[in-house]
Amino acid sequence: MSLSKFESMLKTNNVYFFDLVEFEEIIVYYLDTGKISLAEKAIKLGLEQHPQSIDLKLLMVELYLIENKIVKASKLLKKIALVAPENDEVFIQKATINSKKGFHKEAIVNLQKALSFTDDKIDVWSLMGMEYLYLDDFKNARISFSNCIEADYEDYAALYNIIYCFDMQKQHEEAVKYLRLYIDRNPYCEVAWHQLGRQYFVLENYKEALIAFDYAVLVDEFFLGGYLEKAKTLEQLGNYKEAIDNYLITLELDDPTAFVYIRIGECYEKLSNLDAAVSFYKKAVHEDPLLDKAWILLANIYFEQENYQKAAYYLAKALKIDDDNALYWKRYAEINLRLSFFEEAVTGFNSCLRLGDTSPEIYLGLVDVLSFLGEFNDALKWILEAQKIHKDSAEVEYRLVGLFLILNKEKYALSHLVKAMKIDYDAHTILNELYPIVFDNLKIQKLLMDYKKAME
Repeated sequence: MSLSKFESMLKTNNVYFFDLVEFEEIIVYYLDTGKISLAEKAIKLGLEQHPQSIDLKLLMVELYLIENKIVKASKLLKKIALVAPENDEVFIQKATINSKKGFHKEAIVNLQKALSFTDDKIDVWSLMGMEYLYLDDFKNARISFSNCIEADYEDYAALYNIIYCFDMQKQHEEAVKYLRLYIDRNPYCEVAWHQLGRQYFVLENYKEALIAFDYAVLVDEFFLGGYLEKAKTLEQLGNYKEAIDNYLITLELDDPTAFVYIRIGECYEKLSNLDAAVSFYKKAVHEDPLLDKAWILLANIYFEQENYQKAAYYLAKALKIDDDNALYWKRYAEINLRLSFFEEAVTGFNSCLRLGDTSPEIYLGLVDVLSFLGEFNDALKWILEAQKIHKDSAEVEYRLVGLFLILNKEKYALSHLVKAMKIDYDAHTILNELYPIVFDNLKIQKLLMDYKKAME
């Protein structure tokens, strides 16, 4: 009624009288709904009708802070403090200004003063907890939020923050103990059961996690997060069919997400139902075409099925979204090798190295393709690079043998052959597979036979 009366007044330019409580309700409504200009008009009119009101002046301070007018807020607050030195809201707003300036310790001091003058301590403890979080002081933050819980056992925001503090300190066992005690006092709290399940999940105690999530959805059968976490836990336990059932429940409770479609697809893949997996991966890319993970999962399935053309198509989609992913480029190289597109395979392996994947298979794959293409000098350059990182690797050394001999550097070839045989004599078959001409070389054969006799 007061709100419609106020807005009617603004439209007609008539001036109506409102008592102080009415003005406060109107202003708080406008601030909460983000209607800042209307809130400002209401405050100014309110102060014209009630010029001595401390509460209206404090609401003006709040407005200044919303508009980031720190200097104006500070000046007005000093004037208010002279008149009302024991008003808790004065200290709360001082703390807000401190916090905005990054002075979190000073903010805490002002909030502690506010506690001395307020009956509504929960809000102050909550604000204090947030200031401790800014300082990464998780122990004191947890104490502040615990005070909120003691005053109101259904303050779930405080409960989340307490568990967040435990998480940040990696104190998962302590979090379990806290949640167990909380549940003893509030057993029908789905939030607590859900958080308990999360802690057990982190601790890899999946059976206890599943029990906790079961209770969460039993308390609230529409608890989306409970079903999601339950499904993830069932996956860890290898119960993929039941996991799928729970993921499907989330699709009934809320709009579908690409994340859920992917999880269902992965469950079907683990059940070897590849047609169903592909179906859900395609739903994922339809829901979110920029989700590269779904595209790569499709590429991987078709790769395993040896349908390299389709694998290449879907991989191209993933690379278009994220071309800085070494795993994608590795798969790109593997697909192009199967398609006999050797230049493209070289591009794939080079991209892996550029992105920091210096694993042996990347170097060896690149060297082998370059050797096949007859680019022996480039192949030698890369295998020497590999040798610096992967010392005492028989696979590297035998390739050095082959390349050095092809490039007419027999002395180096024979030297590396001795080293390769010492590392792993049986791996000399690499020479026959990759460099048959080198393998048939008489000096190479003699060294191999002599070494074998010496081993017997």
